[in-house]
Amino acid sequence: MPDTSPPLLHWTENQLPASARWRAENGAAPPRRVVLADDTMTADAAYRLASEGTGLLWRGDFHNARQLLQALARRIDKRRAKQALPASDPREAFNQHRQAQAQRARTLGMLLIELDAGYGCALRRAPDLRDACLAAYGPADGPSVASLRELQGLVGAQQWRLKGVELPALGGARIHPHYGVFSPVRGEYLRLVAQAPLPAGAETLAVDVGTGTGVLAALLARRGVARVIATDLNPRALACARDNLAALGLAQRVTVREADLFPPERAPLVVCNPPWLPARPSSQLEMAVYDQDSRMLRGFLDGLAAHLAPGGEGWLILSDLAEHLGLRSREALLDWIAAAGLTVAGRLDARPEHPRAADASDPLHAARAAEVTSLWRLRAA
Repeated sequence: MPDTSPPLLHWTENQLPASARWRAENGAAPPRRVVLADDTMTADAAYRLASEGTGLLWRGDFHNARQLLQALARRIDKRRAKQALPASDPREAFNQHRQAQAQRARTLGMLLIELDAGYGCALRRAPDLRDACLAAYGPADGPSVASLRELQGLVGAQQWRLKGVELPALGGARIHPHYGVFSPVRGEYLRLVAQAPLPAGAETLAVDVGTGTGVLAALLARRGVARVIATDLNPRALACARDNLAALGLAQRVTVREADLFPPERAPLVVCNPPWLPARPSSQLEMAVYDQDSRMLRGFLDGLAAHLAPGGEGWLILSDLAEHLGLRSREALLDWIAAAGLTVAGRLDARPEHPRAADASDPLHAARAAEVTSLWRLRAA
């Protein structure tokens, strides 16, 4: 039988061996070497150790740990700026960017915080991390250690969840993303779904494939669709969608189901907003952005015709950023559509309005500036 026990982080303290459960949402292995660190450690020393893969188990003031993390980030970014070379093509720029981001995350992930069996932190001036950890990790089963960077992400996600994201496409209603579920912060694709003409019969039934927060299912229900089936495989997404739809008063009209892409029903309208970039995700959250080998995109296209009611439409919401990065061609997408027995009935386009599209310092600025998000209206050939 394979060992399914959680990984442990081991270290020595007061000349005695110690260990605790290792928590890393991205699946990273615990550091093999761990040293104790406190307020006396310089940022240069911390940077050298972290760059070598040595975990720094913090025993000083919590606020000082946050300042040290910022100092490490500045050193990483400064070194990266000195070493950066212009990429020969957009695809190479994308690969270099992802490699640099991964290395940055590994180094910053070496600053570690210990939590007790209730997710409390005994460090001086430590904030209350219990609710954020409970929401992300579930009930604790003993002491644990996580990176400060991850814990900051948990706290930020909990604040997003409590505050919610106000969406004009939903009449100003809020969607509350759970930890690990991608937040609907880009409004252009929501506007496309709000504006596209509903096909005949869609007022009776629609399917939202890969629902995430449930935002598209909610939008379809708000447009007057009497019954919506929303599917997902991620347990966090399923719980998130159910919570959001209940809060919006739509739980009676939207059924959330665990499914790999399609439910068994045929529907007049099937909607899918798959991850936009064909690359390997490095964490659960990145699965909303990166679709390795275009698995979800191709699975949706290949199965769509068999799940459409006669005369029905499939709406594929997809950015062309992958095309500008050289990761996928428009010809390949059109070939996949044709090979799946589908035709294009129409397309609605929208330019992105997020800040990164106008950030000239972004390594991928040229591709982001040219990006267009489209709603492809697909029908069975």
